[in-house]
Amino acid sequence: MDEPILTDRDFEKVSRLIYEKCGIYLHEGKRELVKARLGKRLRAGNFPSFTHYLKYVTTEEGTDELIMMIDSLSTNLTYFFREEKHFQKLAELLTVMERKLVKKREIPKILLWSAGCSSGEEPYSMAIVAKETIKDSGIPIKILATDISTRVLKTAMTGIYPEERIRTVPALLLKKYFQIGIGKWRGHYRVKREIREMVKFKRFNLMEEIPSSVFFDVIFCRNVMIYFDKQTQEGLVNRFYHSLKREGYLFVGHSESLTGLTHPFKYVGPGVYVK
Repeated sequence: MDEPILTDRDFEKVSRLIYEKCGIYLHEGKRELVKARLGKRLRAGNFPSFTHYLKYVTTEEGTDELIMMIDSLSTNLTYFFREEKHFQKLAELLTVMERKLVKKREIPKILLWSAGCSSGEEPYSMAIVAKETIKDSGIPIKILATDISTRVLKTAMTGIYPEERIRTVPALLLKKYFQIGIGKWRGHYRVKREIREMVKFKRFNLMEEIPSSVFFDVIFCRNVMIYFDKQTQEGLVNRFYHSLKREGYLFVGHSESLTGLTHPFKYVGPGVYVK
């Protein structure tokens, strides 16, 4: 059977649909990636062409397949303690927040958000840093971890990773916060329950409105906005601003910057901004 042809018209439809649904900009350089990844979806669903496939995913019946399509086209490369200096900065911020909350003598809680959490390495890294930093006061820390991909969220919720995925975890933390797999799980590690329970995973599309009833102390949205155009980035950054508490912090990737965007944040350091 011949490989289905991705016509210019089909590629334009894919690009427009992905942009409308999740803000990801697929330029011409992504054409082969789109063909390869969606080709697998065509074979899985026995679709004769990209045209038939695209017609299906835009129907009510094709809603689940649309989610699979988005899963296929979103990139999810990550690892534990990626861009390590950000986690050092997070530890500093948590120490300051802890002192302030203890002095206020109010019912304390620290809320963190990993937006675009992929397979869970980032929010679990945040949880480990929080556990290591806040030891004495007992202030509860809750981490919301969201992604548009249901596929990576399934992995994240298990907290199980092959050995090569945890190589960036320092030996002491690995021993303290991970269980070594045995039997069929030999060569794998699982994040311990005390860390998993700090993180709540949820599917969320960053193009949607963020609920106005919850305000975060820190938002990590790193290496996500590089897939968005300037207009989409600007809208998202300003939504983040309104979802942060006063003096809350936004972390973006080291390869990202808010330069050129209209926003009210103050620059703190590479990839770090404060409300």
